[in-house]
Amino acid sequence: MAADDEARAVTARPHTRPGRGRRLAVAALALASTATLIAGVVTAVTFERSPDRAAAGTGAPADARPGGPVTTVVDTRQVAPLRRVVPPDVLVVGVTGITAQQVQRVRRIKGVRDVSLVDGGAVQLRSRLINVFAVDPSQFRSWTPPATARNNALWEALAADRFVVSSKAQRELRLTPGTPYSIVAKTIPTVTLGGAGDLGLPGIDMLVSERTGAQMGLIPDIALLINAPQADPARLTRYLERIFKDTAKVLNLNAPQYRQAAGYLDLYRQAARRCPGLSWTVLAAIGQVESDHGRNTGPSSAGALGPMQFLPSTWRHYGVDGDGDGKADIMNPYDAIPAAARYLCDHGAGRGGESLYNAIYAYNHAHWYVQKVLALSRAYAARYR
Repeated sequence: MAADDEARAVTARPHTRPGRGRRLAVAALALASTATLIAGVVTAVTFERSPDRAAAGTGAPADARPGGPVTTVVDTRQVAPLRRVVPPDVLVVGVTGITAQQVQRVRRIKGVRDVSLVDGGAVQLRSRLINVFAVDPSQFRSWTPPATARNNALWEALAADRFVVSSKAQRELRLTPGTPYSIVAKTIPTVTLGGAGDLGLPGIDMLVSERTGAQMGLIPDIALLINAPQADPARLTRYLERIFKDTAKVLNLNAPQYRQAAGYLDLYRQAARRCPGLSWTVLAAIGQVESDHGRNTGPSSAGALGPMQFLPSTWRHYGVDGDGDGKADIMNPYDAIPAAARYLCDHGAGRGGESLYNAIYAYNHAHWYVQKVLALSRAYAARYR
């Protein structure tokens, strides 16, 4: 398993500070965290008039075309089943659209496995500014946290041209599923709320279908999601900043200020269910000690890899395909965390007491390590009780 955690390299990750926004003549992008409903990191303005004037919702923007609300008709197309989960490591948000040439440069970077290009912007919903992505539900669901990705009702709602919001946006805006709402963008369609969930992206609190996004006048190809499980996130971010110099904001989603801790906690909770009697807090404690929840994935001085720091030889026996993509990936937290639960369970962790102590000791042969994990586990239990 893992070697002494003090021997692992620690990569400093610079604090990314949202910049001041700027508006173009039409459909501009402002990079200002304070302008959004829930202190997000990006704000894409998709209407020409001042947000203060548009917020009242009593009239269309100066260039809006007259027309009725978007007709909410159930789409007969089925949403593709979830086949894998792709954790986003970097989010790139353009000042204008991201070009095909830039996307190809990103694809060629060593360690980049998946990319997803989406339309987006900001709209007024109930007199508040909210960031929105327009997505293909069959494809984009893979980029969201596991519980959301597996919620077929949300993706079917998007396919039916309803909209979906983050749980926090639903709570703060007091939105009710099944209710139609006017959304102020370059047009003012009326769209029905299809549901809410954890979207897993900082500052992005609404999803609409690509068709609805086009009707709203969202900015084409404004954002790029990047999955690079074998790349150093900080180094990759710096390289991407050179590619997108002055044309986009690059956000390292593994940096502390953007890390979606709830996503990892959800994985720990789900994985613990594989081992009756094992608390998810033990997995969370190991994840913190081993990699700081995926921020330092090795290799260690002993060759351990991934968010749970498995030796490849141990992984060959205990690796798990947790996201159902047909591959047990030592670098993927959706595979590594349930693999850690499997390892601990096979060593008696579910029985608690001395058996739990011995299972953690088997994970890393050091008594100080066991004591540290147990102390952190108690801290997690107190924090999230």
